[in-house]
This record gives sequence, C-alpha cells and structure tokens, in this order.
Amino acid sequence: MELKHIFKAKNPVIGVVHLSPLPTSPRWKGKLQEVIARAEQEATALAAGGADGIIIENFFDAPFAKDCVDPAVVSAMTLIVDRLQGMVMLPIGINVLRNDAKSAMAIATCTNVQFIRVNVLTGVMATDQGLIEGKAYELLKYRRELGSEVAILADVLVKHARPLGTPNLTTAVKDTIERGLADGVILSGWATGSPPTLEDLELASTAAGETPVFIGSGANWENISRLMQAADGVIVSSSLKRHGKITETIDPIRVSQFVEAAKSVPVREKIDLNTSVKQFK
Repeated sequence: MELKHIFKAKNPVIGVVHLSPLPTSPRWKGKLQEVIARAEQEATALAAGGADGIIIENFFDAPFAKDCVDPAVVSAMTLIVDRLQGMVMLPIGINVLRNDAKSAMAIATCTNVQFIRVNVLTGVMATDQGLIEGKAYELLKYRRELGSEVAILADVLVKHARPLGTPNLTTAVKDTIERGLADGVILSGWATGSPPTLEDLELASTAAGETPVFIGSGANWENISRLMQAADGVIVSSSLKRHGKITETIDPIRVSQFVEAAKSVPVREKIDLNTSVKQFK
C-alpha cells in the first residue's frame, strides 16, 4: 500500500480517539455502550473539524499491560473500529497500549484499516511498565503471515520512557527504519502533551531520508506552524479537547483551528508523502 492511498492530504493531521476504560482494565465501568458512544462523538468531531485521519487508542486503560492485552480489549477495540468505519470516511489506525503491536496488526488487518502505531518497534526502553523490548521481527513476520499491507508507524525514543544506554536520535531513527522496517517514524516529547524540539525533528528528518516523520505529542495551534517545518505530519489529541483538558472530549472547533494552522505550512521539499511504503520481503 502506498502512503498516498492512506493520507491523501499533504501534512496530514491525525487525531487520536482516546477510548474510555475497556473491559478488564483497572477503571472499567462495565458499560461498553458508553465507551462506544464517546468514541463515536470524538471520531465525528475529528471528521467535522477537518482531520485527515484517526488513531484509535486504549489510552484510559492505564496502568497498561506491558506486552499483551486481554482478549476482551482486542474484542472491544475491534467492535469500536468497525462501528467508526461506518460513521467517518477517514483513514483509521490502531494503537494498542502499551506495546501490543501484534494485537494492533490483527485488529487492523481484520477490520481492513490502514495503519498501526507501535511505541517500541526496535531497541529496549525502560518504562513505568518495566523494560519493553522491540519485536520488529515478530511483527513483520506476523504481517507477512496475515498477507497484510497495514503500514507501521513507529515511535522513536517513545514518550514516558528512557532508552537503555546513551540515546542517539540519529541512530535510533535509522535503526527503526532500516532494521525495524518502519513505514514512518514518530517523534514525541518526554511525556503526553510535551512536544519534540524543532532541533530533534530536524535531526530525525535528516536521518529518516524519504521516510515520513510525524510529530507524536505536544502539538497545538500555537506551535504547529513552527514544528511542521521539520515534519511530514502530526498526531494530536490533548490540544483538540475541550478546554485543552486530557479528560474532556474532542472539540470540533479546536480541531478546525488546529487544522488551519497546520495546513498553513508549505509542504517540505525533503519528502513527498506519495513515497511508497517499503515492500516487506
């Protein structure tokens, strides 16, 4: 699958739907229909505000399982994705936190959505869930076994984590692309709501070559025009919510404001998002 078939717009703005606690999570309230209703409202708000894509994420399941989520989480997310596909005509991606990339790939393949986000594809990160090891080999092998063309967008030095050893952004980006075979890379700040620096984005962009670089956190309508100068797209949620509060729902007016600011930046010459996704062997 080519990236132009996923994100038809230049400098795509990908909004995140933070799902309410799902079955078996510590804060699960036993009312799946309420979870679905909120997800429907947020996806509709993103579409109405002009977003170019959506990521569905089990954000409020924290504290997260490190590697494998419960089958009930997979079932609930599959159901929700299927429902949202009937409501919005935007590309949809999956992120199963903390790092259950295999479940994300399974959901995406079975629901025929276009991409997944993987927090740790390569390397080892120290997190509040413990040490998380990248499993690029297992994921790429599984994608091939499924006969899937789902694209993999992978975080580099993911937020809420620290790499073992001395972090080297350039090496991490190259390893994620050249050895982990990521189809796009994501650069965040150190925590949710914290943006990457422009300097780090420029380093990542140079190291990534023709592979797209996405801003993964901390973007808002005030800083996006500056940050997008060194990126090919943005993943955003917190600043799109009512009053900018993480616990609130998506506000379509804030989405429109953000999209307008993001689209005011000329497309960078370094990359054309029509670049083909690498064909996995």
